[in-house]
Amino acid sequence: MLVPSIPPRRVDQLIALCGLLGGSVLIAFKVYDNHHQSVWSAVVPMLVLAGLELVRRTRPVLAVSVGGLAFAASLFTGSLLATTIMYTDLLYAAVIYGTHRMSRVLHLTGGATVLALSVLAWWIEGIPYALLIAVVSSLVFLAPVWTGDLVRKHRREAETERLRAEQTALLSEMDRREAVVAERARMARELHDVVANHLSAIAIHATGAQSAARRRHLAEDDPLVEVLAVIRENSVQGLAEMRRMIGLLRESGGGEADESYTAPDLAAVDALLAKARAAGQDVGLDFELTEQGERGKVPVPVGLAAYRIVQESLTNALKHAGPGLVTLRLDFGPEELRIAVDSPYRGEEGRELPGARAGLVGMAERAGLLGGSFEAGPRDGGWSVRAVLPRTQGSDGSEGRA
Repeated sequence: MLVPSIPPRRVDQLIALCGLLGGSVLIAFKVYDNHHQSVWSAVVPMLVLAGLELVRRTRPVLAVSVGGLAFAASLFTGSLLATTIMYTDLLYAAVIYGTHRMSRVLHLTGGATVLALSVLAWWIEGIPYALLIAVVSSLVFLAPVWTGDLVRKHRREAETERLRAEQTALLSEMDRREAVVAERARMARELHDVVANHLSAIAIHATGAQSAARRRHLAEDDPLVEVLAVIRENSVQGLAEMRRMIGLLRESGGGEADESYTAPDLAAVDALLAKARAAGQDVGLDFELTEQGERGKVPVPVGLAAYRIVQESLTNALKHAGPGLVTLRLDFGPEELRIAVDSPYRGEEGRELPGARAGLVGMAERAGLLGGSFEAGPRDGGWSVRAVLPRTQGSDGSEGRA
């Protein structure tokens, strides 16, 4: 059963209205200490505190400060139970909706007030009266503050758990999508390396056979020439469809893609870092990039592999690293590209999120396909990723095998 929610502003209005109605009933039956003063001595503080109830969430400092003065005035002019209850609610609201510093101030001022009133009562009336004043003043000045502090702590813990659950669900979804993308990329590589190569070979051989038939001066309507033309035409069409299918598999969004598919490279590393910084703010992570050497022209397979290794390293840092600085260093040498990622290592048992170390295996496979090297593991109290990719790639690798 769904319970209708009441807007916060309406809740504040209801509290103020209840305070006014309750105080009016008490004043009507003269249930207050008027000290032979006018009835307005009890009404004015009550009206002030009821008005402050309307801003208890938005202006907690103003509400508790002015409310304290009004409550102190009511103690000397016409003490009213409704006024006391509304003042305790303002103290509670100041702890809930105010800053942590406000909570400390209210604890100190409340304790000092209780102590001062108790000592004064002991000085005037003796110990029994001092104990009574201590209990009553603690209920007024300290109990609402303690209650608000406890409620705020539980709310903060609940919010932390909610955010942690959302982050876990988000990371699980990211892992699921990465697994799907990795499988699609593997299928695309297999299609490109096996089926597409065979179709290309068939088209080349069919073209060669047509050239041999023309050198023998065979007629265009010769069955052999017609068969060779059909074989070449179908293989070329099949190769075009295969390349389109490879483009569809490599398209991470799963939408339509054509032969103009372009693989990501190191030019997109800045965008990766910007996303990582935005995602790492809540967990205390920052990211820094340094480059050495001249980037120059990086072959497409090397750029794609480097991009994926950096992407996976930053994702792992967001999932597993403790608060601190994550450094990414790219060293562009004449013969090889070196990638180094260092992040704080949390190293806590039982805190790892799903992933089954598939990312580390995938990075090692990408480096191995290019004839490079890869290693990852704890180092000097942190987590270190090192990859070396050779920059000498042939022009036929433009499709990208990484």
